[in-house]
Amino acid sequence: MTTIKKVQITFDCAQPVRVARFWCEVLGYVMPPGADEDEAWSAAADPKGEGPRLYFQRVPEGKVVKNRVHIDVRAGIGLVGDERLAVLEAEAERLYALGATHVLTQRADDENESCITLQDVEGNEFCLD
Repeated sequence: MTTIKKVQITFDCAQPVRVARFWCEVLGYVMPPGADEDEAWSAAADPKGEGPRLYFQRVPEGKVVKNRVHIDVRAGIGLVGDERLAVLEAEAERLYALGATHVLTQRADDENESCITLQDVEGNEFCLD
């Protein structure tokens, strides 16, 4: 029987500490010891040890295309319709104050519930759903 391994999600970025601090605020994560001492890397970890660790490494090239993988921040679990959209919009407002930018709001239709696509402080797309 195969055991499930813990995963780490790695971001290439220009300013690892800045991006790590953003994601700590978004997710309620903390920076592990030493993660703010070196500008070449940083990290964000779930203080409860349940969610994946996020690792941020400096790279020389900038982001040029849409992400192939992105994070879904599950802010509206169990909610539907206008109630869900209101919660997502309130969370988006909080994240704008941290430096997130709006990309797209998709409103509920016959098949899908609402979600909001944002970008983090370096342009990495993520969704509030």
